[in-house]
Amino acid sequence: MKLSIDKQAADLYIREMGLAAGDALRIFVRLGGCGSVQPGLSLGIMKETPRDPGIEHVVAGIRFYMENDNLWYLDNRDLYVRYDESEDDVYFDVH
Repeated sequence: MKLSIDKQAADLYIREMGLAAGDALRIFVRLGGCGSVQPGLSLGIMKETPRDPGIEHVVAGIRFYMENDNLWYLDNRDLYVRYDESEDDVYFDVH
């Protein structure tokens, strides 16, 4: 399993959340939403200090990560966080 964040997605989070180099964003499993990996669940993101990161990727000085206790959601697959310019939105793709 690996985590990959494209630069455009990181830039959107930096701009929208007022982030600075050294900040950390946790990707977490939440109830509801439009996730396609586990029925009835999806992924969210929040600024938080890591406790026990299982996977991580640093882009533009921002540490994106998922805690070990949420990795089950990926079902041993990779997570790609990408920006879609036509939608001006960020998507979580699991492959």
